[in-house]
Amino acid sequence: MTSSRPYLIRALHEWVVDNGMTPHILVDAEAEGVDVPQQYIENGKIVLNISPESVISLSLANDYISFNARFGGQPTDILLPVSAVIALYARENGQGMVFAEDGGDDTPPPPQDGGDDHDDRPERSHLRVVK
Repeated sequence: MTSSRPYLIRALHEWVVDNGMTPHILVDAEAEGVDVPQQYIENGKIVLNISPESVISLSLANDYISFNARFGGQPTDILLPVSAVIALYARENGQGMVFAEDGGDDTPPPPQDGGDDHDDRPERSHLRVVK
């Protein structure tokens, strides 16, 4: 299956905006493919305001996020892979979601076979009919 991250980012963005809050994303600025203003990076990360009032041409695609925003009064094109997004949250109350930093596919591992010698018969119920 494909990564759930871009779908969750789009849903969270819509949820934050619909509730009148300001969506921010925390980005791993050192990830490959991230194009952001270097002077605003702190400890290898950058926080970006992606509210409709703050950006132009926001695209939350499956592979990349892109938009134009002003930094220090200068219009700047931003491009970053979805896998570089660490979190999306509302500035006002911090509600949102933190993603795994590894950029993985966000799917849980398959269940491990316990190695039991169970046959395929269903277990007998502990319930009984009372008359």
